[in-house]
Amino acid sequence: MDKVSPEERSRVMARVKSRDTGPEKRVRSMMHRLGLRFRLHRRDLPGTPDLTLPGRQTVVFVHGCFWHRHAGCPQASTPAVNVDYWTRKFARNQARDAEAVERLTALGWRVVIVWECELRRPQQLEERLRRIFLTPDGASDRRPMV
Repeated sequence: MDKVSPEERSRVMARVKSRDTGPEKRVRSMMHRLGLRFRLHRRDLPGTPDLTLPGRQTVVFVHGCFWHRHAGCPQASTPAVNVDYWTRKFARNQARDAEAVERLTALGWRVVIVWECELRRPQQLEERLRRIFLTPDGASDRRPMV
């Protein structure tokens, strides 16, 4: 049984942002410090990527571990209340994410996924981004980078 009223739950869920989130802003700041320039939320691309680097033919998604089900991450827990709803919701999110990656890849875009929990170790994430974007090896790898 939920501990709050349906109205309160609706109010809380309505405040969950899908863009310009704290993690997304931190990744943007990190990439900008690395000298990378990007476009935000291109709606003309599948999945509306959080960041698009057109000159590098690369998109970046900043995924919340809870909403996008980061495998093995403690933040990807399932709420104890209304489990059937959450199971369906998470399955839809994952299917939508997989479809966006597949469509972007088919269009020739490289897809990079940054998980929210990676921001707990900003130096490691910055090094990962540096390898992906600023080294010859990373620039040539066209596989989705999770």
